Amino acid sequence: MTSVERDATIPRTILEQTAASLRVLAHPDRLRMVELLLRQQLPVGELAEAVGLSSSACSQHLTNMRAHGLLRSRREGRWVYYEVIDPAALSLLRCLRGQAVAPPNDEVIQEDGHARDPV
Repeated sequence: MTSVERDATIPRTILEQTAASLRVLAHPDRLRMVELLLRQQLPVGELAEAVGLSSSACSQHLTNMRAHGLLRSRREGRWVYYEVIDPAALSLLRCLRGQAVAPPNDEVIQEDGHARDPV
């Protein structure tokens, strides 16, 4: 083991789990669905309408994410509601939101609030 490998702080199992979650989330419609589901549990029809997909396309995405442990569903009468259960999804969306409001690429804001040249 090299000194660089010893300095790594994230356990390999966590990296593997995160990579698996990222592969499932690597679609703009799925990311939008997760963003909406982090706010509230929604049935397929409402989620499909909000994302601009057909109910069947939305259901396929939801089934994929549920099969990979990102979501869980519950039935309430004739409606199936979905919710996010993977904490990595929440972390990823927080990161994306931060990127969406980040300064232009030619400026990086430091912790003290001052701009510096990008790396």
